[in-house]
Amino acid sequence: MGLHQAKLDNLTIEADPAVISLGDVEDFQNLFESDPRNRLASNTLVDNQLLASLVNRKAVLDLPHVFSEKLELEGKITNQKSSGRCWIFAGLNALRIPMLSEYKADDLELSQPYVFFYDKLEKCNWFLESMIELVDEPLDDRTVSFLLTDPAQDGGQWDMFVAIVEKYGVVPKKNFPESFHTSNTGQLNNLIKKKLRDYAHRIRQLHSDGVSGEEIRNHKSKMLEEIYKILAITIGEPPKAFDWQFQDKDGKLQTYNDLNPLEFYHKHIKVHLPDYVSIVNDPRNEYKKIYTVDYLGNVKGGRQVRHLNLGVDQLKALAAAALKEGKPVWFGCDVGQSHVRRSGVLDVEAIDYHSAFGFDLNLNKAQRLEYRESLMTHAMMFSGVHLDSDGKSVRWRVENSWGEDSGEKGFLCMSDRWFDEYLYQIVLNKKDLPKELVDLLDQEPVVLAPWDPMGALAQ
Repeated sequence: MGLHQAKLDNLTIEADPAVISLGDVEDFQNLFESDPRNRLASNTLVDNQLLASLVNRKAVLDLPHVFSEKLELEGKITNQKSSGRCWIFAGLNALRIPMLSEYKADDLELSQPYVFFYDKLEKCNWFLESMIELVDEPLDDRTVSFLLTDPAQDGGQWDMFVAIVEKYGVVPKKNFPESFHTSNTGQLNNLIKKKLRDYAHRIRQLHSDGVSGEEIRNHKSKMLEEIYKILAITIGEPPKAFDWQFQDKDGKLQTYNDLNPLEFYHKHIKVHLPDYVSIVNDPRNEYKKIYTVDYLGNVKGGRQVRHLNLGVDQLKALAAAALKEGKPVWFGCDVGQSHVRRSGVLDVEAIDYHSAFGFDLNLNKAQRLEYRESLMTHAMMFSGVHLDSDGKSVRWRVENSWGEDSGEKGFLCMSDRWFDEYLYQIVLNKKDLPKELVDLLDQEPVVLAPWDPMGALAQ
């Protein structure tokens, strides 16, 4: 399209190319109206949801919820409701799998509110310690500004789940059930954010007044007392000791008395979480290297967030091998991409933008990360995989935490191509890795910036 010209006092003046001229708009309109397909698309979409109208039916039908490899036992579908606790749900869903067999229990759920309570408390301490460490930096410093944006959100990563469970243990859901504010976290989060920003200002004020670091931390203890009070009032106090009772599949009452959360974790779950490692596929960065993210974590003095970066084909082969052995696989992905919610399908061709708009989306996985088009937004658990005659993965069975009304009675079906493009992380036991990968785990990590996409928190 050439530049439109304006005439003033017999002088020809070229329009500013940075400005949309009225002539440009007229050209856009004429071009749009010249194609009858645009009118059909507009008549369809004006009064209907965009994504629901663009579902590629063939892509959905090509992904049946049938799998050659599937966990022998699966727990009942859980529901995180209006909260960002998916990483906790996925972690506890994986922990309960061996318990279902050992205790012959089909109605077993571990308490997400318990982990959530202590994660909130620890995240607040993490934030306050970061504010103390950065107290000499200006408020418009990018790291300070980033940390102040959302100082205690619900989301998390695998290593943060491990840090909480290793320190505080686990309890059954019946011993510490949901409160309104664990299932609907918005108001609680807003209150905590207000307090944390108040505290950040107070820390800077104390430092400016010449108060010592030791005394500032005395003030921090008082701040954490208030945070604990907020959590205890809105969620309830977590149990220090409890009795675990349930009826097994044979109808027999099972009772274990006077347990504490750490004892329950070590004695009855029998999963050694420190043996599990995060493996990511980040094509922006060098493979076979360990990465961490600056200022990312929850438990001070606890487990560091660490990722081993490998090619996506390695992630698929490792995850499929674990599932064939009956082991669940925790994973993180960008769940909002090419997702047909009502049928529970994740496939790169599931949403047909081209038929309606005449264009395709062309960024590759690395470019989507670089341009903030994609990052890990959600954690779930693989409970099965379908392999072809050559043993290659075709589609994946996914246990979600959005209740039974989502997807196929709570489960999703992920295509192998979707795995390639939008899955970023899996978690496996070191015992399930070949020696050449285990040998890479002790590297000093490459430190990524706090705002790097690999630091995204699954919600």
